[in-house]
Amino acid sequence: MSLRPSFVMAGAAILLTSASAYAHIEIPGPAFSGQNQVLTFNVGHGCEGADTVQVEITIPPEVTSVRGVPSFFGYADVKTNDAGVVTSVVFTKDTVRSVDDQYYQLALRITVPTTPFQTLYFPTVQTCQTTTGEQKTARWTITPSNPTEDGAEEAPHAVILPVRQPGWTKVTVPSEITDLTIFDDAAIVWAGDSAYSSNATTKAMIMSEPGVTPLTKIDANSEIWIKY
Repeated sequence: MSLRPSFVMAGAAILLTSASAYAHIEIPGPAFSGQNQVLTFNVGHGCEGADTVQVEITIPPEVTSVRGVPSFFGYADVKTNDAGVVTSVVFTKDTVRSVDDQYYQLALRITVPTTPFQTLYFPTVQTCQTTTGEQKTARWTITPSNPTEDGAEEAPHAVILPVRQPGWTKVTVPSEITDLTIFDDAAIVWAGDSAYSSNATTKAMIMSEPGVTPLTKIDANSEIWIKY
């Protein structure tokens, strides 16, 4: 590979953003292939003004190792099937606030599957309660395998990326990628003569480099280079 991308390395900044920053329950940032990693589930608000008292997270079958992380909700209830496989994790809070004014963070430690560029979906049911005992439910359960469910929204999810390594990482992408924001914590990504960066200065340099075009999507089975 040509070292032509090196023109942007000195000034490239690393940014970490989330494409779903305004989702109600979301996982900020990616997962990393083969790593033991803590995934955080951000609970942005309750249900129609009622405080969140329970969150049940379904574990995708690809994830074979799960441990709950204690939080303000207390210890997590890790549920398993008859074979001992973790199927869901439930966080339950004993107290109910009279107003929905808290931002909760719940976490799981998982072993991430070694399948770069796969997306892990965690269907989640949020239960809220008023001080009078009225319960309300929000379902964050829409996935590619469950694309329609009345009243439900998209499930929290994380894209699996190759492990970050200093310098260049070379990988082959198994399926098309149209959302390049999954690389927003990289300095630059190259595919052929096209490049992507979330950094405004680096973007401008890409645009001004002769023979280089902005990378807007990555085709299936493409070989790419990522610089962290």
